[in-house]
Amino acid sequence: MSQLRFTTLVEAPLTVAFDVARSLGRPWPYPLHEVESQRPYRDVYSADPGAGHLTHARTFAATGAGTLVVEQVEWSTGRSRLLAGPADAVLRRRLLRSMQAHLDAYAAAAELRALTVTQVVGAAVVDDRRRVLVARRGSGPLAGLWEFPGGKVERGEDDLTALVRECREELGVVVAPQAFLGEVPLDGSVAGGIPGASTLRVWWCRVVAGELVAHEHSDLRWLPGDALEGLDWIPADRPLLPAVRTLLARR
Repeated sequence: MSQLRFTTLVEAPLTVAFDVARSLGRPWPYPLHEVESQRPYRDVYSADPGAGHLTHARTFAATGAGTLVVEQVEWSTGRSRLLAGPADAVLRRRLLRSMQAHLDAYAAAAELRALTVTQVVGAAVVDDRRRVLVARRGSGPLAGLWEFPGGKVERGEDDLTALVRECREELGVVVAPQAFLGEVPLDGSVAGGIPGASTLRVWWCRVVAGELVAHEHSDLRWLPGDALEGLDWIPADRPLLPAVRTLLARR
């Protein structure tokens, strides 16, 4: 069995990177069969060209700069040991050419699609006492539930600019983003967009100026990691609690 591995950083959220990859398919001239699909994190396809076999697996991982897509292609030619070497070398060159052209087109298509999707950003604001700021929603269908402060990214903004603006508007403070914590796909439609297309991306932040004021929330609290689980969280933020607790434990 031979293999090739390709890594691509796409400036798009997880959902967009996954959906565009699925829509473009794979650059192989024979039928593929789905083996596994877990949106938006992984999919695996296989094919049986002639006497050989090919498997193409993709994983999608969130980073602060976008989605890291790792693709692994494994194949066997089905030839005898004597002929396998030359046949494998020919197939490897074809696979490389096909994948390189495919990945260039894929990255461009995903980044273009990302421009049409409204993203949401959040801030896990941490103080010097290993506590994180949590905020209770004061209005709307999720009123009374707890969340990390943040909001929608406006057109023309990057994620971090939006994060700083939202904290200033909601909390009256200036924050400095420190590190990316994670990304969660959002159910439903954000700003009238395609349902399930947007995600919430959260950064660890510190307050560098200003005094906390609850402009949009009914309550603000500083809590240690072991007090987070007992709150009634909005659905989007709860999956991020393990990452926040890990952050607080090592600060």
